Amino acid sequence: MPTFAMGDRLLRQTVRAGGGWTGGLAAVALLGAAAELLLPAALGRAVDAALAGGSGWWAVSACGLVVVLICVDTLTDLASGFGAARATAGLRRHLLRRLFALDVRATRRHPVGDLVGRLVGQAADAGQAGNAVVLASVAVLPPLGSVVALAIMEPVLGVTMLVGLGLLAVLMRAFVADASAATAGYQRVLGAIAGRLLESLTGARTIAAAGTTHHEEDRVLAALPELGLHGRRAWELLARASARTSAIAPLLNLSVVAVGGYALTAGWLTPGQLVAAVRYAAMGAGLGAVLATLNHLVRSRAGAHRVAELLTQPATPAGDQPLPPGGGALRLRGVCVHADDGRPILDGIDLDVPAGATVAVVGASGAGKSTLAAVAGRLHDPDGGEVRLDGVPLRDLDRVALRRAVGYAFDRPVLIGATVHDAIGLALPAGSAAPPADRSPATPAVLRAARMAAVADVIDRLPGGYRTPLVDTPLSGGETQRLGLARAFAAERLLILDDATSSLDTATEHRITEAVLGRAGERTRLVVTHRTAAAAAADLVAWLDGGRLRGLAPHRQLWADPDYRAVFQPAGGGS
Repeated sequence: MPTFAMGDRLLRQTVRAGGGWTGGLAAVALLGAAAELLLPAALGRAVDAALAGGSGWWAVSACGLVVVLICVDTLTDLASGFGAARATAGLRRHLLRRLFALDVRATRRHPVGDLVGRLVGQAADAGQAGNAVVLASVAVLPPLGSVVALAIMEPVLGVTMLVGLGLLAVLMRAFVADASAATAGYQRVLGAIAGRLLESLTGARTIAAAGTTHHEEDRVLAALPELGLHGRRAWELLARASARTSAIAPLLNLSVVAVGGYALTAGWLTPGQLVAAVRYAAMGAGLGAVLATLNHLVRSRAGAHRVAELLTQPATPAGDQPLPPGGGALRLRGVCVHADDGRPILDGIDLDVPAGATVAVVGASGAGKSTLAAVAGRLHDPDGGEVRLDGVPLRDLDRVALRRAVGYAFDRPVLIGATVHDAIGLALPAGSAAPPADRSPATPAVLRAARMAAVADVIDRLPGGYRTPLVDTPLSGGETQRLGLARAFAAERLLILDDATSSLDTATEHRITEAVLGRAGERTRLVVTHRTAAAAAADLVAWLDGGRLRGLAPHRQLWADPDYRAVFQPAGGGS
């Protein structure tokens, strides 16, 4: 489905997502519109009754309608607030689930700041759709009702009002079309600026060390003139439309009053009807107030389209098959992965990793090592070929079973959770990862993982131990890597390390290497590395060269090839 059509469909779904609150808002708004239409007639009857010396029931009725309008304003604010909050929360949950279900390559096409902007800003704009649609629809009822009321009192008055409203409607239609483009451009550029800003904040130390702060400011704000252009365009359109309606509205009001005055002198209207006609003229000329609700609707529609751009991207399909008994045998057949420009990253990879074996993946920079690690555990699917774990294609595996079976550790891990305990236990089953209720420092599974990653002593020195908040935990690059390794040790069958020991000192790396190798047959290990010692400790080495598997053999056999030895020279390795 095209993004534009998906955006309008999402807008309709968001309107319905407000549930009973949106329905209540519609009911309250209709009640307010009815009271607003009845009030001039009641005032007119009250004037005629007062002039004729009649009872004051019409005056009491007018006061009652005023009370209704006051209550309507209060209930409108309540219903619109709760309805928008409900719709926005549902839309954010939907978008967040889709973002996590997308292929990791799909999310990389958008800066993180832009994704956050869509999740926080544009989702909130789209969440106002129910309020905007209801209020914009109801806002036209008083002006249209005023035309009918004036026509009933005197047809000439109705025709005068209808001509003026037609001209205002043409102006508003042009405003909606032009403002939609300006708002969409503003949101797009704002997302790009947010993406650059997040990149800069992530690399703040590098920028400070390079002394390029001013250059980075210029880079982040390079699109600011374009943002200002779209912003000024939107405000100019709104101001222009407001000015035009403000110019037409008094003329329309005066025209109705003039015609009404003549009708009074001709005996076509009573004094009370003239009072009502003046009120209806003011109500009809107030169609310009619809501009505010139309502007909100334009923002909601633009926000829905921005969110829909992500929702139209296909999610990674999940299978439903469980894993059979096995030790983690990994098989790749004809695996191909291409870059966005069509360049092959992996080209026809055939690789068998026996259950319980350790295979080191080596190669020059750009050889495809990290991409091989990504497809081996289904961080993303290959563009061609198939990956199997214990005989089951990864595409067909149940998502929970896959993530329990496969663990990842990266060179720059991101720690997730409120505390150190949460960060390590992220991948553990719920029962073994939950923080202990008693005073023990951590669950046995978390303690075991921390010791295997040689990070238990570091955690013990923290002020709160395993319960120390991550934001209050000063960690070096190597300590962060060790926490990432501890998290990965939850894997039951396949452990994939993507250069996950690059920041460790030699002694610590040796301890962790022993823990990773473990007992023979305990789990299968795929280790992306640029260090000779790690390759030598593995059972087999998968040597990648230009996206192809050039060799699969023990390190000592491959070492005879000078091209293989050259792979380790940049890292300073030896035999």
